Amino acid sequence: MLSNWIQEKGILAKLLEKGIKILIKKECKNIGAINIDIYASSFQIIRGNIKKIYIIAKEINYKDLLFDEIELESNDVKNMFKINGRELNLRNDFIIKFKVSLSQNSLNKVLTSHSWHWIKQMISNEILNQGSLEDININNNQIFIKSSEDSRKLKSKEMINLKAKEGKLFLENNAHKKSIKIPIEDKIYIKNVDIKNNLINIYANSPISF
Repeated sequence: MLSNWIQEKGILAKLLEKGIKILIKKECKNIGAINIDIYASSFQIIRGNIKKIYIIAKEINYKDLLFDEIELESNDVKNMFKINGRELNLRNDFIIKFKVSLSQNSLNKVLTSHSWHWIKQMISNEILNQGSLEDININNNQIFIKSSEDSRKLKSKEMINLKAKEGKLFLENNAHKKSIKIPIEDKIYIKNVDIKNNLINIYANSPISF
């Protein structure tokens, strides 16, 4: 079925793919690779009907948030585009489903960045038994955090759980019965989170507009 859509892909779908790619690259500090597929014929796009938009990107830096991979998908998009002369412009909001994947390397770089250092401090202050978060390690699909009172003292290692509850993302330290909500935009609804191949995968949906 998808191969049929690709064969029917016309000049408008290709134009939209290029336009969305340019827009995404402008929003990000860096993208290692990105692929965009719009499944619709030119006639369907003119009528405002798009069967599916699928985007996959790797090695993304968005406002100093580092993601190993992001997959985005939106289905049955209606009345999305309008044609003004020779321009093709976005017209309305739509819902996307997405998955973001993070490695321990990405997490550690984010937490040591100037932009997001405050989250590291929040984790240290609210759920750790020690004063300072030193390092995050993902091993056998489990999250471990190394912490210490100061750099001269022996570091402790604690297992931390990441859970989705009522559309929000929580970090939990069961040993000390402590939990914090990870700050995320209100419009993003977290559906699930898991860890596979030592990658944290977060599944969510959100309205989006350009």
